[in-house]
Amino acid sequence: MRTPSGLYRTRTTVYKCELDYCPQCGQELEEVNYWNGLKTVQTMSEVKTIAYRPKCCPRDTCLPTKWGSANWQRIAPKYSTFGYDVIAEIGWQRQKSRMDFGRVHTELSRAIHISESQVRYLYHQNYLPLLACHERQHLSELEALAHRSGLLLGLDGLMPEGGEPQLWIVRELQSGWTLRSGWMTRQDETAFVEFLQPIADLKLPIKAVISDKQCGLLLGIKVVFKNTLHGFCQVHYLDNAAEPIASADEQMKIELRQSVRSEVGELIRHKSLCSEQGTENNQPVVTGIVPSPVPVVDSTQLEPEKAVKQEQEKIVQELLGRVRYLLTLKGRPPFRLAGIEMFTRLQELVSCLQVLVKHQSEPRLLKLLTGLQKAIATTLPQYLELSQAAAWLVDLADILDPDGKPPRTGQQVQVEWQACLKKIETQEHLSPRLQEFSTKIHKVSRSYAPGLFHTYDVPGLPRTNNGRETDFRKLRHRLLSTTGQIGATKRLLLREGAWELIPGPASLPDTIAAISNVQQDQFLQERQRVRIHRTPFRLHTRSARLAETQLKKLTRQWASLPASPS
Repeated sequence: MRTPSGLYRTRTTVYKCELDYCPQCGQELEEVNYWNGLKTVQTMSEVKTIAYRPKCCPRDTCLPTKWGSANWQRIAPKYSTFGYDVIAEIGWQRQKSRMDFGRVHTELSRAIHISESQVRYLYHQNYLPLLACHERQHLSELEALAHRSGLLLGLDGLMPEGGEPQLWIVRELQSGWTLRSGWMTRQDETAFVEFLQPIADLKLPIKAVISDKQCGLLLGIKVVFKNTLHGFCQVHYLDNAAEPIASADEQMKIELRQSVRSEVGELIRHKSLCSEQGTENNQPVVTGIVPSPVPVVDSTQLEPEKAVKQEQEKIVQELLGRVRYLLTLKGRPPFRLAGIEMFTRLQELVSCLQVLVKHQSEPRLLKLLTGLQKAIATTLPQYLELSQAAAWLVDLADILDPDGKPPRTGQQVQVEWQACLKKIETQEHLSPRLQEFSTKIHKVSRSYAPGLFHTYDVPGLPRTNNGRETDFRKLRHRLLSTTGQIGATKRLLLREGAWELIPGPASLPDTIAAISNVQQDQFLQERQRVRIHRTPFRLHTRSARLAETQLKKLTRQWASLPASPS
């Protein structure tokens, strides 16, 4: 038995078809004597019953034969009893305010009758498809932009999880519109051709493309976008060139850390007992309903000798804490190399300790100074080599960076860049390791050279495609904040990441206006795409009840099939 609705119909508002003449044949439309689309709709402000009176074309050859009301369509999607403002509110709270579905339901239930499962359904099956349909409405603007200045396309993919399909996105960089967003089970030439061909089929002028230098992607772009400038990400170029340098830096960092710990490990360990200097016990600070007491120290009441010792102990502990911190540094190649940074900062600390010990010798500071000097001496040759290689990377990056320099053409930048590479060749003979680093830099440079310099000749073409990576990063952060679970975030990326990546309008009123103007047939088609994509994940559940239901459904479907001949 069907559960009766908790809403009662109000006085019916009937909308008339706004058209007077048939858009196809131009004949005057005739009104009918009945209503269509009678339903009760909840909006954020009221509950209303709506219907519309269609008009018909006297010619049977025109399709459709009946024309509905646009005003009726702007209140709620077809087959939905929740208004567009409710759907937009759910999407806005979920994406912009980063609320989980429980909180969204709590907020909405103050104004309308809705369950948490309905909130989830409206978000996944209504809001996301409507947002995708709204993005599709920019096609005419995209065509105008293409003919005016040419399109600039940015491509990037999200690292797949455990053999799952990889999520890819193609955006127009001047406007930010999403041209293609979806999953690829393979990343070879054929797969990229299939993914990009629908964009080429639009027959729009494409001025340039920027992406990573992925083998299958390179071949696919060359096939689909013939004679189109293809820029390579300069950050990825420097990352790849820095691979052996970063690896050697990490190894030096490990060795330096081990040397420091072997020399002064006992000294820099946290102490929980009272020190030999007679200072107060260094207890950890605790807060909450029952916090730790706040010590009140009146230095004027202390004996001068004790006050001096207390100040000395404070300085010693801060220096020991500095060493402990430096041993935890992490790198971020190509420019932030933790080993070089650790070595440099420890050298600074050694210089500081020499001044302190010269003023007044303290046993622990003296031991710390001696130990750090020994540890630094063991890694000095590696540090000198890595510093030279890191300077090469900085020089290359500085040449590619346009900031603070007069405008240059791609050819001018390439000439400066080649001169820098020749300079590296003259310095690589200083050691076998530097020669290894130089060989890698030159190999990567030759590979990236065809696509590094288009950005200086094509206005608006960025030097890197990290903007697309930022899209993925922001999406992950948003999903993590609304789920609180890394595993749930991965599942959501696989199930609806392509729709989640589509940017929405800038405000809630704009969102309501955007999704309420979506054509109903486009919306139903997009919702079907969502359902088709989510179908394979029906058995991806840890719920025994849901799994049992799906297995029973599959069993019934299998049993209904005709038996194959034995």
